[in-house]
Amino acid sequence: MNGEILALGTELLMGELTDTNSSYIASRLPHLGISVQHISLIRDDLEDLTASLELALSRSDIIFTTGGLGPTHDDITREAIGRVLNEDLKIDPVLIEDLKKWFRQRGMPMSDANNKQAMRIPSAEAIPNSQGTAPGWWVEKNGKVIVAMPGPPGELYNIWEHKVAPRLKASISGQVIMTRNIKTINIGESALAEKILPFTGTGNPYLGIYAKRDGVHLRIISSASTEAKARKMIAPIEKGIIQSVGAYVWGFDEDTPEKVAAESLLNNGYSLAVMESCTGGLLSSTITDVPGSSKFFKGGIVAYSNEAKIESGVPKELIEKYGAISEETAKLMAKAICIQMNADVGIGITGVAGPSEQEGKPLGTVCLGISVKGKQYSEELLLPPRREVVKTRATATALILLRRKLMQA
Repeated sequence: MNGEILALGTELLMGELTDTNSSYIASRLPHLGISVQHISLIRDDLEDLTASLELALSRSDIIFTTGGLGPTHDDITREAIGRVLNEDLKIDPVLIEDLKKWFRQRGMPMSDANNKQAMRIPSAEAIPNSQGTAPGWWVEKNGKVIVAMPGPPGELYNIWEHKVAPRLKASISGQVIMTRNIKTINIGESALAEKILPFTGTGNPYLGIYAKRDGVHLRIISSASTEAKARKMIAPIEKGIIQSVGAYVWGFDEDTPEKVAAESLLNNGYSLAVMESCTGGLLSSTITDVPGSSKFFKGGIVAYSNEAKIESGVPKELIEKYGAISEETAKLMAKAICIQMNADVGIGITGVAGPSEQEGKPLGTVCLGISVKGKQYSEELLLPPRREVVKTRATATALILLRRKLMQA
């Protein structure tokens, strides 16, 4: 089954917002047996969206739209679908009562503009939205399906997980497409591509390689009549890859650096504290993206200057001896924060995010320090010389390094 995604919003085309919804949907369709053939960004224009829907219906079996379900004049997804299918919109009495109830429960007045969110065409079935005022639509007509979902990511994710995905899984039969992501670090894309060459070129399963902020990812995609058969096709390729590059593998599928580090800390019953410099607080922020991080994370300090490092417990004479950008200082930062916050594990990050070199160290140099129950480890990185990349890659690598040291301990 061929699928297509239309993301509506002039702000997406102007670069004011990033379209994360399309990638979210596209990543979840293969295992349902839906192959995404096209993804389009459409401005808030009724004629443009109508034309895009007509084209999508002519070449795809199922169309997913995001955005354009709000109460304002430029929320036009309902109108465009009605025009394409030649059906009139009318206020649904059940939906209008649900909307009024939503506003009453929050002690908010309901504007007349919100009435349009209770409108639907005869072919549309409303998809309840517990996170907002815009219900989605499930439309079936002439052998085609249109699934319209709200634009705010939180609302879309909730509708997808609880309403759309289960319905798709129950209704779609035929070929099943399965994927397996293998995540690596500390190996370049070209070097990894050379090592996995024996596993490429088969077509089904297909093996792709992608550079990401947390290393280089490998994706195995297989297609078969059942999920079990598709998984069986993936298994020997995954086994061969692990045998070839297993030393570089840190995670699979939905794993993130912060998630795997958190699991290792919780499994060991360890607490964590961090002292970071060039990452400017991103490490602490990333750690607290993990639900329940308060169970293991004691806190962090952004010691951006040498004075701040010294005040936080790093000996001045050792900074002067080794330099602020050094593995020795990174280890001292990790050790100092453990002492200051009475933590079992500490991370220290120091480096050169730019715009110029520091202490004779080139832009992109990052030193990581790990302290685990009094034992110190360190690693020096040379990352691409772009400030944002230095911060994100240093953060991800520090968490992956922590996880590896905990697994080895």
